[in-house]
Amino acid sequence: MRGAQGDLLRLVATGHAESRAELARLSGLAASSVSLRVEELIGTGLLVEEGSGTSRGGRRPRRLRVSPTAGLLAVADLGAHHARLGLLDLSGTPLVVEERPCDIALGPEETLEWMAASFDELLLAHGPPGVPLRGVGTGIPGPVDPASGRVVSPSRMPGWNNFPVAEHLGARYDLPVLVENDANLMAVGEARAWPGCDNLMVLKAGSGIGCGVIVDGRLHRGRGAAGDISHVRVRTDSSVVCSCGHPDCLEAYASGAALMSALTEQGIAVGRPADVVAAVNDGVPEATALVRNAGRLIGEVLTVLVNFLNPDAIVVGGSLSTAEPLISSIRAAVYERCLPLATRDLEIAVTRAGPDAALLGAGSLLLDAVLS
Repeated sequence: MRGAQGDLLRLVATGHAESRAELARLSGLAASSVSLRVEELIGTGLLVEEGSGTSRGGRRPRRLRVSPTAGLLAVADLGAHHARLGLLDLSGTPLVVEERPCDIALGPEETLEWMAASFDELLLAHGPPGVPLRGVGTGIPGPVDPASGRVVSPSRMPGWNNFPVAEHLGARYDLPVLVENDANLMAVGEARAWPGCDNLMVLKAGSGIGCGVIVDGRLHRGRGAAGDISHVRVRTDSSVVCSCGHPDCLEAYASGAALMSALTEQGIAVGRPADVVAAVNDGVPEATALVRNAGRLIGEVLTVLVNFLNPDAIVVGGSLSTAEPLISSIRAAVYERCLPLATRDLEIAVTRAGPDAALLGAGSLLLDAVLS
């Protein structure tokens, strides 16, 4: 797709423009050029023009939107033991989302084949007839090299190190492919729910711990490991060796996996992070104490980043985010230890986008790949 057409379609798909006049204003193109390209996009079935948009004086313009038959995006958010999979239209709206059990410890080939088979099932059951698949994307619970789409030294993904995920999926689908760290995808998806906040830190608290960073409205990847707080060393009265091999990483004390292990050692049966939250809600004192300590440790790590980055908000998602003691302990640590100017207008809150944040983020980034 030619660059100008792709830019115009992206503005409509992301909700920034719904009329030719708005497209001309935002793109900087002449109205005649915009009109010509819009007609081409309508002719190819990517855009439709219908109804009436908002009037800014004079006749109300016809409203543009992405055609529901323009294409589908198949996206997944892989976790340690479960995955969320969805089909999205090109505007990023989910048509269907399902959560299914999976086990990434089985290795990359088996996991990715399972994911592809699940996509096939969703397309067969829920894909509108005749609507083409335009791209495939997945979130990975480990570091991802953005240049190659390879997983690099993941601590909880045996057999995945240096596996070419993007290349593997590209060979199967021959379509644009997105492979990204799951916390980064969550950050991109969450940012859509925080209009006016250009700088966000989005924490994923689940089986592991991750953090995605939005700077000036865009995902900050660095060289691929930006936002990875899971292996920051923390101070404690004991010493625990992390799955990465180093002692006293944040993940060794504050992740869902660490909390489940600690509760199991105390004779409290938990099978997934959601069980830890359930134990907290049931008033189990051991669970509440562990979650409060996890929140304190996370907050102390975030303190350095808040002073350094000065975000507008810290957003907490993932399966542990509904544990109120976790959020309150993070708030207490950050507000106590950070500079007053850094916290004066800082909001610390649970996710607005909900459990589909990573899928929404995958759809947004994958659309960029499709249109490029």
